[in-house]
Amino acid sequence: MLTLNCACFSYGLVFRTNIVGEDLIVSLDPEVNNFVGEAFRMWYPDSIMRIIGADSIITTLGSSHKYIKNMVFRLFGPENLRRDMIKDMQKTAEASLLSWLHHPSIELKEAASSMIFSITAKKLIGYDSVTSDGKMWKQYDDIIQGLLSFPLCIPGTLFYKCMQGRKNVMKMLKEMMDERKKATGRQESIDFFDVLLEELKEEKHAMSENVALDLIFLLLFVSFETTASRITAILCFLSDNPKALQELTEEHDYIQKKRPDLNSEITWEEYKSMKFTSHDTAEPAGGASKDFMAFGGGRRLCVGADFAKLQMAIFLHCLVTKYRWKVIKGGKMVLGPGLQFPEGFHIQLLPKG
Repeated sequence: MLTLNCACFSYGLVFRTNIVGEDLIVSLDPEVNNFVGEAFRMWYPDSIMRIIGADSIITTLGSSHKYIKNMVFRLFGPENLRRDMIKDMQKTAEASLLSWLHHPSIELKEAASSMIFSITAKKLIGYDSVTSDGKMWKQYDDIIQGLLSFPLCIPGTLFYKCMQGRKNVMKMLKEMMDERKKATGRQESIDFFDVLLEELKEEKHAMSENVALDLIFLLLFVSFETTASRITAILCFLSDNPKALQELTEEHDYIQKKRPDLNSEITWEEYKSMKFTSHDTAEPAGGASKDFMAFGGGRRLCVGADFAKLQMAIFLHCLVTKYRWKVIKGGKMVLGPGLQFPEGFHIQLLPKG
């Protein structure tokens, strides 16, 4: 692992290294990354493909990729976010922050991951992470821990635990899909599982059941992992930059004070007015845009970009208008690929005085 600052200082913006048993060229130069995205075909280490699935959306090309992307966009696109998800995001963020008050220290990325997972799991597959005692989330946590480990799949290794986590999640998803197939009558609310099942019923369906299950697996993973990393990076930055924190807080206090009722729900118009927040969440550490596919998908825009931006903005609004925090320990970021916090980022949440 290389810290971002250390890597840039020692090797420059483009350098050669070895990650997950593969010789790789790492680029931290946005111009180079854009060129590579246009001129090269995507490739992923075998160990990554074993984890996310051989039939994953990130391996599809041309019309197949466009079709699946459009299908996912029905859930994560602006219209559904505005009409449905913004309320759930606020409700979940408020409940999560309130629960964090009772702890002398929380590890932010883990807590944020659990918060976001509860939203996406409910919308994607109708899964209630709270009432199920977090069984699926715990499997994904094992997957995260072994994602970048040496790909030695024998009992006792992180990679083996990671692969067991994938196996368990896929088993749970398959059982849920089979139950949906047997169900009679129309569901009270439509989730992404229903959309996929309707597609599989088509005579000339564009995907198999394995593709559908791998798609759900990947969407659940990237929806919380990349966004939780970004939230953690933002709070690390704000902790070291009081002027930026002040400007962010002033923006959200102003939005709140304009409401007739201070406790009313966040509106789509208020979200679109968060100019400073939008700038703060647009560029993650390392210069990678949230509009890019997770795991370095280059110019293939990520269908979850709008979801991630909204999630971060709603969380920050709920945070800075009611709370403050104190850094306990951690905050060191490393390049993995992806953004990692090997020491975690532990904070204590406190009510505003």
